[in-house]
Amino acid sequence: MSDAFTTRILNVSTGSRERVVDLTGDCEDFLREAAGDRDGLLNIFVPHATAGIAVIETGAGSDDDLLATLHTLLPADDRWQHRHGSPGHGRDHVLPAIVPPHATLPVIGGRLELGTWQSVCLVDTNRDNPERKVRLSFLA
Repeated sequence: MSDAFTTRILNVSTGSRERVVDLTGDCEDFLREAAGDRDGLLNIFVPHATAGIAVIETGAGSDDDLLATLHTLLPADDRWQHRHGSPGHGRDHVLPAIVPPHATLPVIGGRLELGTWQSVCLVDTNRDNPERKVRLSFLA
């Protein structure tokens, strides 16, 4: 594999409840190995039809606010055409249109260039799939 491109898969257990999982530490660990002190881009991608990646503040209630907002925008009821799985599961398939399954972030000197309160998070509202994969890719 080229020194200019490195990738890794994270396995993330989200359990049987809706979750916002902070991946910032995992991203930083990956960049320490993959980037060295180089500049480049970090792409975070979740290859699932019912999860997304968000760059938000965590720990001050914003992650809970995001889930509450998603409940308002995408209620877990029987309105959805997509009807397999748990009641309201069709909304989980609409989630990636609102919280995209990817983010590309700048890396400067081998470090993720985030704002003071920003974190990289996996957003998973699908209670039927407790195991997720997240691909981290560094491009120098």
